[in-house]
Amino acid sequence: MAPDMNPPTTAPAFLTAAGWDGAEVLPLAGDASFRRYFRVIDHDRSAILMDAPPPHEDPRPFIAVARWLRTHGFAAPAILHEDLEQGLVLLEDFGDARLRETVDAAPESELRLYGAAVDLLVRLHGEAAGVDRPYDRAEYLREAGLFVEWYCPAVGLAVDVAGYRAAWEQALAPLLDGHRPVTVLRDYHAENLMLIEGGEGLGLLDFQDALAGHPAYDLVSLLQDARRDVAPALEAAMLDRYRRITGAEDDFDTAYHVLGAQRNAKIIGIFTRLWKRDGKPRYPVLCPRVWAYLERDLAHPALKPVADWFAANVPAEKRGDPMVVAA
Repeated sequence: MAPDMNPPTTAPAFLTAAGWDGAEVLPLAGDASFRRYFRVIDHDRSAILMDAPPPHEDPRPFIAVARWLRTHGFAAPAILHEDLEQGLVLLEDFGDARLRETVDAAPESELRLYGAAVDLLVRLHGEAAGVDRPYDRAEYLREAGLFVEWYCPAVGLAVDVAGYRAAWEQALAPLLDGHRPVTVLRDYHAENLMLIEGGEGLGLLDFQDALAGHPAYDLVSLLQDARRDVAPALEAAMLDRYRRITGAEDDFDTAYHVLGAQRNAKIIGIFTRLWKRDGKPRYPVLCPRVWAYLERDLAHPALKPVADWFAANVPAEKRGDPMVVAA
């Protein structure tokens, strides 16, 4: 199902109120949510129009996190104008230079730019968490449960759901206490990091779901990227960089792989849901990459209960693109 890329009928009045009367409005690529984005061009200036239509979307968390990030010296888009009732927000335009395409076009920049992305996380994790809602046990289990809720039925698997939850509870238990919560942006990857023209550092996007959680999570988002292959050697080098700068203990590596497995199981479930429920077949084709990350994480001893569950419930031939596996 192709998304509707016509601007909302309320956009002209909103832009007039924002001081952008008569500006040209051009569609941009959407994401996996109900949000849509448009570039607004008025002579020599441009901005981004976010359409986050209620009741499906609420732009207030994005606005709050953006302002917190900017207050603490991070490059989040400035909020130029907002209408919460209509779900319209006018944002600073960071341009089109995403980290992903930059690295793909110039592979020699990969180590430097991923290093900058890790360094940004080090700075972020040096701040007290900027959001109140915790990334807690219930949220981890709900997200992991998307795998058995969506992927397993889609590929014809009847699985032990209670055993799946119990395995995750055992693996996650050591992570729930004993660390200082930090701001977890939750979608910190190469397509949400912008190289800002004429500026320093990386621009941040897509952080409306931020929670207060474990510092390993956003490293997983970056280094086990569902949309781009990250070589194991690069992953290891960036993990070593983070540990060296922060002095992270050995249990950080365990947390990284447990949260990696949790996130990857969640993503496989979400990508399947986007296909089955929302008619977006471009997402399931990314699942084989995510499965490869998941299987690497499951090899960690801390994930033995979860690995045993997968071995007993999901045969190798049932792991992949759900559209292919289900055919």
